[in-house]
Formats: sequence, C-alpha cells, structure tokens
Amino acid sequence: MVRRSRTRAIALVCLMGWAFPALAVQPDEVLPNASLEQRARDLSAGLRCMVCQNQSIDDSDAPLARDLRLLVRERITAGDSDEDVIDYLVSRYGDFVLLRPRVRWDTALLWGAPILLLGIGIVVLRRSGRPAVQFPPAGDLSAAEEAQLAQILDDGPGRGDGR
Repeated sequence: MVRRSRTRAIALVCLMGWAFPALAVQPDEVLPNASLEQRARDLSAGLRCMVCQNQSIDDSDAPLARDLRLLVRERITAGDSDEDVIDYLVSRYGDFVLLRPRVRWDTALLWGAPILLLGIGIVVLRRSGRPAVQFPPAGDLSAAEEAQLAQILDDGPGRGDGR
C-alpha cells in the first residue's frame, strides 16, 4: 500500500513539473490576428526580461516583461517590421534586451571568446603533455651491455631468459 501511494506521489510531482513551464502571456495580451500573434511570440522569445535576466519576456511573469510584450504587440499592429520592433527596443533598453546579441565589431569578443578559449585550451593541453621519451644514442653501450643485447637478440622475441 505504501509503495502504491509513493508511486502516485512521484507521478503527481512529475505532472506538476511538466505543467510548470507555461508561458506567461495573459489572455488579454493575445492579438486577434493569428499571424501577428505568432510574430509577437517569435519576437518575445528572443527578448530578455530585464527583471529575470535569463528568461525571455514570453516566459516571464514580471510586470516589466508584460509591458514589453504589450509594446511589441503595439508596434506590430502599428505596421512595424520585426527588425523595426527590435531596433526600437534596443534603442530604448540597449543591446542587453536581446537574448542573442547581434554580431558586430563591438560584440566580436563575445562571439569569438568561446572559439578563442577552446583554441588556447587545446594548445595548453598539447604543451603540458608528457615530454617525449629520449633514448640514449646506440653507440653509448658498454661491452657488457652489448654482449647482453646480442644474447637477447640471438634468443629471439619473448625469450630473454637465455634458454
């Protein structure tokens, strides 16, 4: 009986976990035109909530995110293109409002840093590896060592016991 109730509790927790990531868009924000609403959702998914900072405004329940969602819908219904809406928001809030910053000269380090760090890591790993084994030159063997080597070579592979 305890096992069955434990299984039900786990199932309930899993179901609640799946229900959690619901979008924060309120019904009164939704545009009547489905294509304009889809554009607004696509734009909202790429814009950062200034309060939450690692969530898009489409996912955030913060009041500022709601204001930004309404602003995006307002600009879209006014006839602005997607690029115009983004430019407008960047002019008001800066590049930080974009979840994926634009590739420009001033963001080159941001985009190039992972590749640069990967390259540096590979170079460091290659240089910090074991040094190459250096064998002494062949002519530096004593007479006793040369005789022992000759005996080993005469006995054949795997038979260094002198039989």
